[in-house]
Amino acid sequence: MRAFLPIVAAVCLASTSMTAGARQAAEPRVYKPGDGVLAPVVVRQVKPQYTAEAMRARAQGVVTLECVVEPDGSVGEPTVLKSLDPGLDEEAVKALRHWQFKPGTKDGKAVRVRITLEMTFTLR
Repeated sequence: MRAFLPIVAAVCLASTSMTAGARQAAEPRVYKPGDGVLAPVVVRQVKPQYTAEAMRARAQGVVTLECVVEPDGSVGEPTVLKSLDPGLDEEAVKALRHWQFKPGTKDGKAVRVRITLEMTFTLR
């Protein structure tokens, strides 16, 4: 029985590494603008809403976000890089999910492009 266990372990390890390799091949590469990669262009922009708490606190400023613009122009993987207020950060991410872009391109083909952008919150 002991001779059988190392063989099973070797099969499991080989299977795991092949699965990881297949997964990496299935996930398209994400580019950054520059070096032959054209940046996405905003087509439709949705403004974030102010939260009641942020209005009472008179919070103003900028939320810096990062996201991946997909080849169809939609937004994926939105992340807050620089926070302003937890509620406003959430509203900025919520609004960004509704933005639409002309996708970034490489060699004339639409590709996934990671960008950074800012949303400014100002009380009038």
